This record gives sequence, C-alpha cells and structure tokens, in this order.
Amino acid sequence: MARHKSTEKRARQDKKKSLYNRAIKSSMKTRIKNLLTSIETKDKEAINAELKKTISSITRAASKGVIQKGTASRKISLLTKRVNRSLVA
Repeated sequence: MARHKSTEKRARQDKKKSLYNRAIKSSMKTRIKNLLTSIETKDKEAINAELKKTISSITRAASKGVIQKGTASRKISLLTKRVNRSLVA
C-alpha cells in the first residue's frame, strides 16, 4: 500500500484515469463492432454513416491519449479498406 501522501494521490489519480480510459476504449470497440455488423448487412448508406462515426471515435481516443496515434491510423486504414472491399463486392 501507498505510504506517502504523494503516492496515495497518484493511486487515486491512476484509478480515476483508468476508468476514464476504459470507457473511451470500450465505446471505440463498440463502434467498431457496429461497423462490422453493418458491413454484413451490405447497406451502403448505413455502412458509410457507421464508418464516419467509427473514425471519429477512434480519432477521439487517439487525441485523448487512450490509444497511440499510429494504432489509430492503422485501425482506420484497415476498417476503410474492409468497407471499400465490401462495397465493391
């Protein structure tokens, strides 16, 4: 256990920050799942709308520091490729 005041405070801050990060990451993952299910329906308008929301969610997570910028870029790229493949096929 933390013995110093500063380590107790740090533990409190870490706990708060981890809950915040988990919530952002969870909503991002939910958006990705929603996009993948809309790809299965093959509805172009729904897919494009969901892709826009998903990209926004991933970018927001990266800007908040929950995920790294490169990770966000990779996720966006892969999802966009997947959407484009499904719209062509």
